[in-house]
Amino acid sequence: MNQPPDDFDPTPGVPVRLADGLRRVLAPNPSPMTYRGTNTYLVGNRELAVIDPGPLSQAHLEAILAALEPGQSISHIIVTHTHVDHSPLARPLAERTGAPVIAFGGAEAGRSAVMTDIAAAGLAGGGEGIDRAFTPDRTVADGAVIGGDGWALEVIHTPGHLGNHIALGWQGMCFTADHVMGWASSLVSPPDGDLTDFMASCRRLRGRDWTVFHPGHGAPVTAPAARLDWLIEHRLMREAAILRALEEGAATARDLAARIYTETPAALLPAAERNVFAHLVDLTGQKRTAPCGDLAVAAPFERLS
Repeated sequence: MNQPPDDFDPTPGVPVRLADGLRRVLAPNPSPMTYRGTNTYLVGNRELAVIDPGPLSQAHLEAILAALEPGQSISHIIVTHTHVDHSPLARPLAERTGAPVIAFGGAEAGRSAVMTDIAAAGLAGGGEGIDRAFTPDRTVADGAVIGGDGWALEVIHTPGHLGNHIALGWQGMCFTADHVMGWASSLVSPPDGDLTDFMASCRRLRGRDWTVFHPGHGAPVTAPAARLDWLIEHRLMREAAILRALEEGAATARDLAARIYTETPAALLPAAERNVFAHLVDLTGQKRTAPCGDLAVAAPFERLS
């Protein structure tokens, strides 16, 4: 379930109709972290909401504007989270259209207390890159409804991939951004990503009856419940592997990554180390592991239960 579908290969900049009042425009930023590129969504029929304008790209800016049909305009620009492949184009698009930029908050909004402490201790980086210059014109809280001309989007705070990450519910569908994708599991890299929050957000979304997920990268997820079940089980299996490895004695996240990710290329082991550390922080919160000293990425951890 973690392999990208071969048939998802849309042309960047060309609008694709997904439903009545919904189109997708792919940004030209393919990479191992973004798959084919960032999905920008246009919601509405006259005054539109743009969800995730994407990276700073003049070509993508022009493609979004060119996607407007006669009589259409952009009234809202919504950013799901402040990674550099999702948010930087929001301000240039706002300057061209006059539409306000709406988000949960800036780069550190929604960050958990434990990740705030880890960041204060000096850990940084490890993800797609944070858009620290991002400032929304308007912030929205969990449960808010962003309404426009004939459309309404429910804000669902889904921290985990990033503290300020939101999903957006619309007509039984959900724009899940980078929290749930079909081509890969979401990156959770401390201190920006928090696995405890990620699992809680997965379970929260699982409690709703969705018809389809429209992710930040890749094709629509047409079996939302099954995908969430897989994501939760995948993380629980990784957790179990870490606990088994710690039965042999205390170990660092780096040591555990090398022992668990045996088929991972060496160049990707630093990302695996961050992933293991995310699990160790979560397990420490569950009182199943503990660091030998301060909670830090380089600390050895021991199993408690």
